[in-house]
Amino acid sequence: MRIRFCSFLAVLSLFVPALIFADGTRTWEQSKFEELIKGTSEAVAISSTGGLELAPAFKLLSTTPSTYLWSIAADQRGILYAAAGSPARVYRITPDGKSSVIFEPQELQVQALLVEKSGTIFAATNPDGKIYKLEHHEGAAEKTAAEKTSADASWSASVFFDPSSKYIWDLAFDREQNLYVATGDPGQILRITPEGKQSVFFNSDEANIRVLAFDRKGDLIAGSDGSGLIYRITPRGDAFVLYSAPKKEITALAIDREGTIYAAGAGEKHAGGAPGSVAVPVSIPPSAPNPVPQTSGSAATSSVTAVLSITPGAAGGSEIYRIAPDRSPARIWSSHEDLVYALAFDHQGRLLAGTGNRGHIFAISSADQFSDLLKATANQATAFSSAPGGGLYVSTSNLGKVFLLSAEPAEEGTYQSDVFDAHIFSRWGRAEYRGVGNVELFARSGNVDNPDRNWSVWKKIDLQKDSLVNAPAARFVQWKAVLHSGAQAPQVESVSLNYLPENVAPEFDEVTVQVGLRYQPLPKVTTTDATQQHFDVAPPSTRDRDSVGVRWMVHDDNDDQMVYSVYYRGDGQNRWLLLKDNLTDKFYSFDASLLPDGGYTIKVVASDAPSHSPGQALTAERESARFEVDTTPPQIEKLAASAEGAQLHVSFRAVDSFSPIKRAEYSVDAGDWQYVEPVGQISDSKTENYDFEAAIPADSGPTVKPAEKTNSANQIEHVVVVRVYDRYDNMSSAKVIIRGK
Repeated sequence: MRIRFCSFLAVLSLFVPALIFADGTRTWEQSKFEELIKGTSEAVAISSTGGLELAPAFKLLSTTPSTYLWSIAADQRGILYAAAGSPARVYRITPDGKSSVIFEPQELQVQALLVEKSGTIFAATNPDGKIYKLEHHEGAAEKTAAEKTSADASWSASVFFDPSSKYIWDLAFDREQNLYVATGDPGQILRITPEGKQSVFFNSDEANIRVLAFDRKGDLIAGSDGSGLIYRITPRGDAFVLYSAPKKEITALAIDREGTIYAAGAGEKHAGGAPGSVAVPVSIPPSAPNPVPQTSGSAATSSVTAVLSITPGAAGGSEIYRIAPDRSPARIWSSHEDLVYALAFDHQGRLLAGTGNRGHIFAISSADQFSDLLKATANQATAFSSAPGGGLYVSTSNLGKVFLLSAEPAEEGTYQSDVFDAHIFSRWGRAEYRGVGNVELFARSGNVDNPDRNWSVWKKIDLQKDSLVNAPAARFVQWKAVLHSGAQAPQVESVSLNYLPENVAPEFDEVTVQVGLRYQPLPKVTTTDATQQHFDVAPPSTRDRDSVGVRWMVHDDNDDQMVYSVYYRGDGQNRWLLLKDNLTDKFYSFDASLLPDGGYTIKVVASDAPSHSPGQALTAERESARFEVDTTPPQIEKLAASAEGAQLHVSFRAVDSFSPIKRAEYSVDAGDWQYVEPVGQISDSKTENYDFEAAIPADSGPTVKPAEKTNSANQIEHVVVVRVYDRYDNMSSAKVIIRGK
């Protein structure tokens, strides 16, 4: 039993973290990514290795009437064009944020677009879409999107290509300005020469070809939906699968100057799917009230079911893969919460990932280091495009906006920590800060978990002086860091707040007493830092009628170390007598014989003295329900028996000093025990009289039996044994010998 219980504790310790009992002053520290990510940042990036730094300046450039922006592309002058849905439009946005509508198709969405060197725009629509050629006519008046609802008359649109496929997902130009078209249902890549000659460049067995990108050698890199394949296709159309991703859909591609391919994958890869079967990529019905867009585009009607689920080993969210020039693949980033819609490189060469559905943009430096760079005021960051000055344009959906991501850091950034709950009214001490550059630190506190509900105002912490936290004593606290740009880039490595909780007395939940139970001691757990592990599990116990087991449940909001004392008091007594003190376990067993028969009450006193200075400790106490101890067996008096023919007449009296007689039994000549009722039949008194007739056992016949002992007077003897039990199963017995002829 001991071995099995110790094994149970060993297993339990793997799942139940140790409770660290801090004495006196405590510290709340935040430095790790998983801690800092719970806060709120504005122009502050959070590093995966911990710490805060200024993010690039991120400015809202334009807000469009459309819900979704799927694709963006800038011309040589930095003018941006955006493909939109709900309503379907192409917007022209100047670097100063002026927006105009240049195209409104009949289809539900403009899914992708490209800007030719001459300024001509190619826009693809979905579903059952076409590729339109948009051309600008100099001298014609332009109107802003706010001034009109129809397309700008200075732009003309004509159908450039009408494929037979259901979906058009992406467009790409090669060096010779051949246009490549990624389609779905069927999953093909079409090629259109500058002269307008059309051909099937690549025919896959996938449902959709989702994204396209050209590498520095002129090979076309393509990502599919269905099996999550990444292809390399030569200019002659020879295809080779570089990687079969764990995810079903490749949602974005980016290729750096060295030829390294980066690809984002999402969705569950279903086993046994038929090659070539139509599986619409994760998409949104435009009529849905609260849609969740993907880079894949929009479904034809609201009846199309969006497909995104979880695969073993790549559960939920997205993954980003890196395929090196030697073709070796590796997963470099993953998230269970964020879905990658777009990939691009910033001016530093870092890989940026635009995600949803929280609107975060991540900067990925290496396989083990990234930053949560920014959060857009929209649900999804869907596309990137080059902007003047080394920056990037960023488009979003829900709502359809365009932002300018600068190559320079923001002048100022603010980070607000998560709200910390000290659980108890506490006084705040000094702040401990590690970082560099121009950083201001503030703190505020309150007694509700929502800072907007009458908390104190932000108080600056003087990091150059005493670093005291001047927030009022309260239960909750929060800190804020303001980072200012300067000669030295500001960085916050960690922030710690010291606090002293008000000591509160421990509280008992219950005290239970069980007579006839003995608790076994728990194995002691020792640690190098002298802390304790506490398991709120029942200690092992055994039945022992000579023992009394006491167990109690108590908690302390300060998480202080506790010490216990156990007292007892008998019925009619005023003084509590000590049984045991200096206990650290929440149970105790003792011999019942220490207590005379009678009724008792146990009292347990808990003290947090081990965690506090003398005079500062607090105690609590709890009494048990009354219980009874009876270890003395009843007495048998006046036992008498006589033979009357074939019957024995027996009488006796049973007396107990404390509890009622429970039952009595008798045996004649070592026969089976027979139950006997007291005079009056009901056994409910500490004294019971018994008077009964018992049959003399008949001779069993041919069985060989020893000769009956006879005395000189030729008498036969019979032995009658009686035994009685009190209510606590204490037992006594007696016998009487009957002699007859």
